[in-house]
Amino acid sequence: MQFRQGDVFIVRIDTLPSGAVPVNGPVILADGEATGHAHRIKSRSAKMFTNGGRRFVRLGKPADVVHEEHGAINLAAGVYEVRRQVEYTPGAIRNVAD
Repeated sequence: MQFRQGDVFIVRIDTLPSGAVPVNGPVILADGEATGHAHRIKSRSAKMFTNGGRRFVRLGKPADVVHEEHGAINLAAGVYEVRRQVEYTPGAIRNVAD
């Protein structure tokens, strides 16, 4: 299963990769560059992890991904990889600005 919200791409995966490290604090999937708004999950069952520059979220219960400028996305309990969407331009590949 795949989900998109602005410049964030979320993919459901089977398990956390070996060696994934927990990240303390709120679950922020991406900060907004222009507005200061953020793609976030406000749930006590959500936990962020990193591994080799990749980011993951584990949800113990269903939760919403929220952002002030986009509709909420409801995710089922499970494990997800969180990616920034990129775009190709003749000069470079860059993150999509939201």
